[in-house]
Amino acid sequence: MLPSWIIIDPLLQSWLIEDIGRGDRTTMGIASKLAQMGKAEWVFKEAGIAAGLPVAGRVFQLLDSRVMFTATVDEGEQCDLDQVTVRIHGAMEALLTGERVALNLAMHLCGIATMTSHYASKISDFPAQLVDTRKTTPGLRVLEKYASWVGGAKNHRMGLDDAVMIKDNHIAAAGGIGEAIACIRDCTPYPLTIEVEASSMEEVEAALRHRAEIIMLDNMSTSEMKNAVELIRQTHDWVKVEASGNITLDRIRDVAATGVDYISTSAPITQSPWLDISMRLSTS
Repeated sequence: MLPSWIIIDPLLQSWLIEDIGRGDRTTMGIASKLAQMGKAEWVFKEAGIAAGLPVAGRVFQLLDSRVMFTATVDEGEQCDLDQVTVRIHGAMEALLTGERVALNLAMHLCGIATMTSHYASKISDFPAQLVDTRKTTPGLRVLEKYASWVGGAKNHRMGLDDAVMIKDNHIAAAGGIGEAIACIRDCTPYPLTIEVEASSMEEVEAALRHRAEIIMLDNMSTSEMKNAVELIRQTHDWVKVEASGNITLDRIRDVAATGVDYISTSAPITQSPWLDISMRLSTS
C-alpha cells in the first residue's frame, strides 16, 4: 500500500528544501508577471506503468494546500506514448517551484514499476512470485518498494528487523550455518522466520538439518536449483524456496520452472531507467 503521509511528508519536505534552498530565484524574479493561477498537464513521453502519482501530487500541496492534482489514470495502469496522465490547477508559483521534485520522483517510480512489470509478466503463468530486495536508494526505500509492488512484485523485508536472513558473511562470521541458526533462534521473537542463503547442495542440506523456514538458492545454475528444489520438496515440503542471483529477463522463466516459490531480484529498482514525463503549463 501507499505509505501514510506521516512517513512520506518529511521525505518530500527534505527534497523540496534541497531544491529550493534560499528561494526559487527564477520564479521569484518573474513573480510580478505571473498569473495568479495556472494549470498543467503531465504527458508520458514513452509508454509505461503509472506509479507514485499521488505522492508527486503531494509535493505541490505541501507548497500550497489549494493545489488540485488529479491523476487521470490508476496506479499500475499501462499508459501510452503522449497520454495525459495528470491535470493540475493551482497557484502558478507552487506549480513552477514544485515541478522538478515532483517530476523527478514520478519518473523514477514509474520507471521502477515499468521494469518490474516486465519481469513479473515473464512468470505470470508460474506459481513463483517475484519479490524485490533491500538494494534501494538510501532514503527512498519505502517509495521504491511501493513502485515495485505497483509493478507486480511482492515486497521482501523492508528492513533488517522484518525477518532473519542469514547470508554468506553471517555464516562466515558465526562459523557455519548450524552455528548461525542456533545463535539466532535463541533470540528471535515469534513469528519472525529464518531464511538461509545457500550456494551449494551441501549448504542446502545444512539449512534443512537445522530447520530453516526459507532457503535462498543463491547464484546457482538452473540445474542446481532444480536438484535443490527436488530435495527440499521430498524431505521438508513445508520449507519455502527462494531463487536469487543473476536473475535476468532472459533467464527468469527457466528459474520459475524449477519450482521455486519466490524469485528475488534487485534489477527493477537498481537498473530501471526513468520514464520520461513532461509537464505542460498554461494560465487558467
